[in-house]
Amino acid sequence: MAEEKTAMQASRASHNVEAISANGGGRGQDEALEMAGEHSHDVDPAVSARALKKIDWVLIPAMVAGYSLVYYDKAILGAAVLFGMTTDLSLSVTDADGKTDTTRLSWATSLFYFGMLAGVYPMTYALQTFNLGRILGGVVILWALICMLTAAVTSFQGLYAQRFFLGFVESIIPTGFMTIISGFYTQKEQSMRQSWWVSSNCWFTIAGGALNYGFAQIKGGGLEAWQYIYLLAGSLTFVFGLICFAVPNGPTSAWFLTKDERLAAAERLRKGQTGTRCSVLKKYQIVEALCDVKTWLVFIIMASIYTVNGAVTGFGPLIVKTFGWSVLESILWQFPLGGIGLVAVLGSGWLGSRFQDIRLVMLVISCLPIIAGFIMIWKSEWYHHAPVPVAGYSLIGFFAASVGLCVTVGMSNVAGHTKKSFVAATIFVAYATGNIIGPLMVKSQTKEEHYPELWTGLTVCYCITISASITLYFVLRRANKTKYAAGEGDEDEREKLAFQDLTDMENPYFRYSL
Repeated sequence: MAEEKTAMQASRASHNVEAISANGGGRGQDEALEMAGEHSHDVDPAVSARALKKIDWVLIPAMVAGYSLVYYDKAILGAAVLFGMTTDLSLSVTDADGKTDTTRLSWATSLFYFGMLAGVYPMTYALQTFNLGRILGGVVILWALICMLTAAVTSFQGLYAQRFFLGFVESIIPTGFMTIISGFYTQKEQSMRQSWWVSSNCWFTIAGGALNYGFAQIKGGGLEAWQYIYLLAGSLTFVFGLICFAVPNGPTSAWFLTKDERLAAAERLRKGQTGTRCSVLKKYQIVEALCDVKTWLVFIIMASIYTVNGAVTGFGPLIVKTFGWSVLESILWQFPLGGIGLVAVLGSGWLGSRFQDIRLVMLVISCLPIIAGFIMIWKSEWYHHAPVPVAGYSLIGFFAASVGLCVTVGMSNVAGHTKKSFVAATIFVAYATGNIIGPLMVKSQTKEEHYPELWTGLTVCYCITISASITLYFVLRRANKTKYAAGEGDEDEREKLAFQDLTDMENPYFRYSL
């Protein structure tokens, strides 16, 4: 019975390969197929290890730097409002009763993510269809120019427009990084590597806080401190944009690998059946992603997780200042937030690469200290230099681990390049959605009550994260059980299907990672 199921699945997969070839020839298949062929090659383990080491040293530092800049662009808004941007651009309004309304600041934070929503699918299409390095480099340089233009904004309406277009171009980075990792690394390796670039949030929470502290000391010059911050961020981004032009399309075209190392890099991915890259857009894979319950569960998890980021990034230093700390002290309190997040995200990534099928379990566990942090801030006394709300604020840093685990689970469990690109974009749509919702929960009118709408809303969102993660665990477990029940199948057929750009649901040899 199992053998019959395997034969039927393999036959159906082979039929899909023939259909792809008939419609698009070699263009419809994975780029690794031309070099690696349909059958596996014996590769020297030393060559394979050397290829992996080179990929790590070239890609990971660049991605950490790039995503640090993405985070810094967003996070400096929270510091800029402390340095006078709120007054200079009329981002807050005080009524006759003396109550301050920060709705304009909330919209300035959220419009960045509306821009990301508008840009994510066009940018993802461009990344798949055209040369990866040229598209990435050109868009990042445009991002750098838009960032520097923030210093020229003179009104909150101008800031609205700048934030929207900044979000539009920055949407290229996370989706690009997700697909790059899934095209260069095995399922097991992705946990640590996805965690590395996601950890940039934490690195730059610390480094960015130090930079902002330094800019706060600037008293002279013709510009305000917040304007200097944006000029620096844009200048650093421009340098990164030049580096992006060197990014290869995939392991088989990596300029920093020898011919033998390129073959080894491709062969490493054959067993996992995830493929490398295919530049042909396949509509049926988009339809499959839309109809796949796993896509929507990952969407729910990511959207729920990122509600806290939208609130903390835009309002974090402002909220900490409410605990009785000065502007400079509020910036320094970002250090423990980033430090806890850094340890959590890298620790969970390391554990996920060492032990099998524990990622969703860790995701659920990582939500617990975050919820505890919400409650500590909300229910504690907010007196001068109160320690409890600051401790609760620092615990929110665990959300970085939740993000890293969600990205890893989402991207390591999908195959077919168009489907991978679409799922990556969808994950990022969820990211933007959560970031839009988060700032809108902050009601400055209820500051005296400790922002009850914010902490209640965030707690509900993280309960949703836990529920969706548990559901996804059993969905993936059931899918694997069905695939294993069909048997291991024919090894020759497995090798043939590895680089045919089949989706995880089409390919009977694909296995899901929990």
